[in-house]
Amino acid sequence: MIFEVFQILKEQINHYFEEVGLENSELVIDNIALAEGAAEASDGMRDKMVLTLVNLHEEGTLKNFSNHNVSNNKVQYRNRVINLHLFLLFSANRSVYSNSLIDLSAVINFFQGKKRFTQANTVFNRELEAMENVGDFNFTIELYTPTFEEMNFIWGTLGGKQLPSVLYQLNLLPMERDMTHSEGPLIESVHSDVKTKN
Repeated sequence: MIFEVFQILKEQINHYFEEVGLENSELVIDNIALAEGAAEASDGMRDKMVLTLVNLHEEGTLKNFSNHNVSNNKVQYRNRVINLHLFLLFSANRSVYSNSLIDLSAVINFFQGKKRFTQANTVFNRELEAMENVGDFNFTIELYTPTFEEMNFIWGTLGGKQLPSVLYQLNLLPMERDMTHSEGPLIESVHSDVKTKN
């Protein structure tokens, strides 16, 4: 579901660029670390906004939910759902600095106006093969402001020059494989044969 979420955000932001008259602006999904690399790797990012996954982590407070389901008088045991936080870096790799700032402002304005994404309030292209099976979804996105030191580490890890950028945290993306580990009958009563000794 990680790629599907990125694709949804890409489509939504590109639509917003058009809506506000930024016809020459485009968001692409790519690894910004390759922007300074070989031409074939960097051509798709030239003069564009680039969306990159820089980190993710599991939400620890949701680990304790039960791992079983009851249906039709049967209990199904599954591994628990993994709820992820994704850290998304939007980098303005534009050839003109002022265009970088304009695009960055547009991304911030977009997320200021829309922080929650659900099946009901989000339109996306289901004709792409990867998007055909997207079911219900519900995630939020919020601005994440790293310190100067953290920002330095991020760009140092990416190995390139620092570009105008903004970091967002996408909250609670559930990941679950459709797989049952075991199944058993529902326990409806417990009998005890306790005898006392005199």
